[in-house]
Amino acid sequence: MHMTMNVRRVAGAGFAMALGLSVSLAATAARADETIRILCPTWSGFAPVFVAQDLGYFKKLGIDVSIKFEDERANVMAAMARGDIEMDMRTVGEYQGKPRDAQTPGIIIGTIDESLGGDGVLTPGDITSVEQLKGKTVASEPNIPGRLLLQMALKKKGMSLSDLVVKQIATADTVAILTDTSIDAVVSYQPYLSQAVDKVPGRKPHILVSSAQYPGIIVDIITARQDDLKANPEKYKKFMIGIFKAVEYFNTNKADFIKLAAPHFNLTPDEFAASIEGSLVYTGHKENTGYFGKPGAPGTLYGTFDEVMQLNIENGAAENNLKAAEQIDNSIVASITEADLK
Repeated sequence: MHMTMNVRRVAGAGFAMALGLSVSLAATAARADETIRILCPTWSGFAPVFVAQDLGYFKKLGIDVSIKFEDERANVMAAMARGDIEMDMRTVGEYQGKPRDAQTPGIIIGTIDESLGGDGVLTPGDITSVEQLKGKTVASEPNIPGRLLLQMALKKKGMSLSDLVVKQIATADTVAILTDTSIDAVVSYQPYLSQAVDKVPGRKPHILVSSAQYPGIIVDIITARQDDLKANPEKYKKFMIGIFKAVEYFNTNKADFIKLAAPHFNLTPDEFAASIEGSLVYTGHKENTGYFGKPGAPGTLYGTFDEVMQLNIENGAAENNLKAAEQIDNSIVASITEADLK
């Protein structure tokens, strides 16, 4: 993720080399207000970034955006701390997870999608309620959205994760894990949820808990490094405008959006369409305005952040009680008008 630059070498010319270095540094500095480097997990919800690139929205706005997939959260946090990237994207719950504390680089400036069916808990056909999971073995990664949903569902019934036997797995192994009859439930996300339902018919699997049952909770947020945000706020405004334009393109040209997005995820258009259908909604300008509100009048994301924070502390996924008001900056979203989106 490091920017690289070819510097012409001039033999025996120390002054020229020094001049070349100063020019290189100046060029790098000049690009700081244009460049956004992103790492994010492999998830269809981030497709608007790729489509905004493909349609030339970012270029027309005068910014240079690069994005790469990195599923390992620790690697992304390290890259952000080193200054190798300016931005990452993931759910509110994952953002809050260990080892984040109040000084960890990154602040929330926008959202890009909301899971409405893309995350959940799979159980065999004979388990039809969360109460039946008491004392049973549940397979899950430590800090994924479906685990938070399971915790919420258990809490409604006066239960907690401590009432279960939790076995740690890799979500990519969902199908194989479900074939093991000693496993009574698997916490997962798309496309593994639907794949398991299709490929393990012998256990008659179904989705017991789904993000569709908890709207507004599993939201993918856009995080920027505080120092760069402070130095270059206009750059991030332009980025969010590009995202909002791409989301509007999805709303008005869905088939073409899917055709553009699919190759970035190594999927066919039909496969990409299946990965988002009934699983998520992209959040545009209107939705972001509701989530963020404006300075002095916080939106709904603040309450969601605090609710999820308490759940994460209860289940051990987080250890520092972060405050929404200190972790969310609504100034960028609030600065964007309908005229900016024309």
